[in-house]
Amino acid sequence: MKEYIEERVLGTANYIIESKATVRDAAKKFGISKSTVHKDITERLSQLNPALASQARAVLDVNKSERHIRGGMATKEKYLHM
Repeated sequence: MKEYIEERVLGTANYIIESKATVRDAAKKFGISKSTVHKDITERLSQLNPALASQARAVLDVNKSERHIRGGMATKEKYLHM
């Protein structure tokens, strides 16, 4: 794996863990696609640092389990402002 990819993967993982960020937040922060973030965390990170991969995966699993709640809250806010 190229060095710049390794740096991106580790930086993205640390950002997700420290800020409890979603895939979308991490993609915006690093200027990459959501697909790239997902592939970095689920595939590439496990090769580089398995312990860090499990921590990042745990954050993403929590975010995934809560996404329907966030979507409902966003819709509620939208209609309150209309």
